[in-house]
Amino acid sequence: MDVAMKIAVLIDADNVSDKYIKYIFDEISNHGMPTVKRIYGDWTKPQLGSWKSVLLNYSITPIQQYSYTTGKNATDAALIIDAMDILYSKNVDGFCIVSSDSDFTRLAARLREAGMYVMGMGEKKTPTPFISACEKFKYLEVLAAIPSDSYATNGTVEKPEAPKESMANTKDLIESIKTIITESSDEDGWANLGEVGSRLNNRYPDFDTRNYGHSKLTPLLSSLKQFEIQSRKSSKSHVTSYFIKNKPKK
Repeated sequence: MDVAMKIAVLIDADNVSDKYIKYIFDEISNHGMPTVKRIYGDWTKPQLGSWKSVLLNYSITPIQQYSYTTGKNATDAALIIDAMDILYSKNVDGFCIVSSDSDFTRLAARLREAGMYVMGMGEKKTPTPFISACEKFKYLEVLAAIPSDSYATNGTVEKPEAPKESMANTKDLIESIKTIITESSDEDGWANLGEVGSRLNNRYPDFDTRNYGHSKLTPLLSSLKQFEIQSRKSSKSHVTSYFIKNKPKK
């Protein structure tokens, strides 16, 4: 039985809306088990009042941090100090930092230097340096987006929010995929689809097929019309593997 990765979840309440809380923990459950759950903010401020009703439901520990000085973010400092304490406790395998603030860029880099898995979550406004410092980054608007085939209760189609592509726009994504296929293909030009996906994830921390409006990698690649995809079933194990090839230029 595989042991789930233990993840410390640290949320910047000053920078994230409580409306994302379900999607945050649903996504974390795909990567591991949240064993430390803390949220930081000045809870005397009325604008954080909406968070209070969800803390008990998700067993999140609120950390009070007063704003001692105007213009200085004491909440960020408290989160960073706690993250380092958790790191040195050696009780977790990774961190999920939930914020759209670039102030956590150095923290994410430092945690990765220590061998920690670091996932970031934030809104589309998140600066690129913080995204790049994380091993994986998830856009909250994309996680919360309504699938394109969803319907409202009155029978009318609800229009989902347009997905953010990611650090790589579609044109850059296609060129990256072509390069990866060329680098990893066999003599006939076929590359293992799983390996291509892994290399894309390594190249772009925020790569997620949902950013491009698809739930899986194969439908995304098929929609780009630049590649041939082939399935092969092993006669021994009966396992189906997928391979991808660059289409020849016309």
